[in-house]
Amino acid sequence: MYGVKVKNNSMAAYIGYRNRENGAAFEELIESSLEWYEAKGIAKVEKTPEPMRPLSKPDRRGRFLACYTKQAQADYSGTMSDGRSVRFEAKQTDTDRFPFARLTQNQRDNLDAHQQMKALCFVLLCFGTDRFYRVPWGVWKNMKTIFGHMYVTEADVHNYRVPFDGGVIRIFGPSNNERSKQ
Repeated sequence: MYGVKVKNNSMAAYIGYRNRENGAAFEELIESSLEWYEAKGIAKVEKTPEPMRPLSKPDRRGRFLACYTKQAQADYSGTMSDGRSVRFEAKQTDTDRFPFARLTQNQRDNLDAHQQMKALCFVLLCFGTDRFYRVPWGVWKNMKTIFGHMYVTEADVHNYRVPFDGGVIRIFGPSNNERSKQ
């Protein structure tokens, strides 16, 4: 094409596809784990729907064009059996780190506001497909001070690892950090 280099985007497309698939699998694990917690009477937590407004009528497959009406909130919210509110953001990566910027300013503000009201707030991280960490919101938002950089690695958050047992992510503990205090 007249001296213009065309880049091969097949690797980028594959990586994007793999990331979406792993993210979807992580979300399915969270959903089944939350169902387990609800059945045990421990917590009722649900995925927070993204606020959107349809711009067209659904087609024959039920698909429609829509736009978001406000910025994203925390991914999940609900109530623990003791009455305490819970809100958390869930993120998955196939890399070795999570940058602070993976959460939008609106999501950070939302978690801050709920934590100030004594809600249990955290970021649930998944490295790869089977390593889970419940990072308290206060640790995430102060990662620069705590870890010396604006991202976290598995080594940084090893104390917050939560077990994956019987097909359930033990989201509500105890984490390694809590087990070490027992």
